Amino acid sequence: MKYQLDDKPRAFPMLMYGLQWFSIAVPSLLIIGSVVAVLQGRDVPAQIMYMQKLFAVCGLVMFVQVLWGHRLPLIVGPASVLLLGIVAGTGSAAAIYTAIAMGGACIALLAFSGGLGKIQKIFTPRVVVVILVLVAVTLSPLILRLSMGQTSNPAGNLVFALLLALMMLLGNKWLNGVWKSMVVLLGLVLGSLVYFSLVGWPGGLPALLPLAQTGELFFSSLVWQPEFDLPTLLAFFFSFVALMINELGSIQGVGAMLGAGNMAERGKKGMGITGLGNTLAGFFGVIGPIDYSMSPGVIAATQCASRYPLVLAGLLLVLCSLVPGIIGFMSLIPAVVMGAALLYVMSAQLAASLQMLVREKGVVDFYSGVTVAFPVMLSILIAFLPPVVVEHIPAMARPILGNGFIMGCITVLFLEHTLNRQH
Repeated sequence: MKYQLDDKPRAFPMLMYGLQWFSIAVPSLLIIGSVVAVLQGRDVPAQIMYMQKLFAVCGLVMFVQVLWGHRLPLIVGPASVLLLGIVAGTGSAAAIYTAIAMGGACIALLAFSGGLGKIQKIFTPRVVVVILVLVAVTLSPLILRLSMGQTSNPAGNLVFALLLALMMLLGNKWLNGVWKSMVVLLGLVLGSLVYFSLVGWPGGLPALLPLAQTGELFFSSLVWQPEFDLPTLLAFFFSFVALMINELGSIQGVGAMLGAGNMAERGKKGMGITGLGNTLAGFFGVIGPIDYSMSPGVIAATQCASRYPLVLAGLLLVLCSLVPGIIGFMSLIPAVVMGAALLYVMSAQLAASLQMLVREKGVVDFYSGVTVAFPVMLSILIAFLPPVVVEHIPAMARPILGNGFIMGCITVLFLEHTLNRQH
């Protein structure tokens, strides 16, 4: 690694690495935030306001996590597992965000009370490696949908995304120094310019509301009065179980990759801050944040493990939330280009997880191999289930049984502590 966990890069590298992390965090914010805003039937100004609040919450949580929480280089973004709770929930928007706030408070209480200590012991190196692999595998359907784009030429869009991802891989190989850290940012900017030159330029920025109306919309969207709806609370119970597994897996994965010390304390603080962040998100009426497991792929690609550039990235997210025009401009990034960037990052993460598997001697016999192989195969099957099959899963169990990542995590934990249990 060029920069270790607690190293502080000089000003220019710090800026470039910070922009790198910022450029990687933005696509997930735009993608999931837009999906939730559209699902809830918001008009364009309300969608932009929703994105502003989501940028602010995620940026603030990232800032706090890196300095006082788990203190690891982890991207913070909207939790896709909570998206399933939003879809399954039958209550109003106030009931949904009340459930998110309550779930976050419960996680924070569990973390700071010390209840997570025993849970962390079950995350062996083999389990961590499989979790990292599962993230890349279960994001494949999303990457495919994004890469095919929204035009009438999905095959051409897919070819464009594959070529752009390949160019980013070659750029990572050929570029040196700080330019290597800008591969994703360059891919987003140059890829968007090339794509627009081929399919036509966008018509312009979305119309923005006057400042007075923006402020009125902001305060009216806060959850001042909680609303409790039992089916919605049950749906989010399963979603927050999934969030806890995902969060612990992310912290353990990056910590194991970097050889960070005092992981029990890092996990406790990291989970606690994530819980408080979800409580804050529920109050602001947006989907809750989580640490993303894609960070190992970025670290492996850039050779920068320093946590301090993420402080800058978090501040940039908060600053962007104050300027709706910037949010509107960033929403113009084509889905095809986002798909290519995610494909590049997930490829790097998969490579890093395989390196860790070899280094930790994760596969030494048939049963240790099955412990890795079966959860991955199961997650692939679930990730590509036809929607009609997923709809037949009971709504309360859908966040667990219909999520390839979560089922893969549960399966690897079961197999690891049965087939490979040390007597």
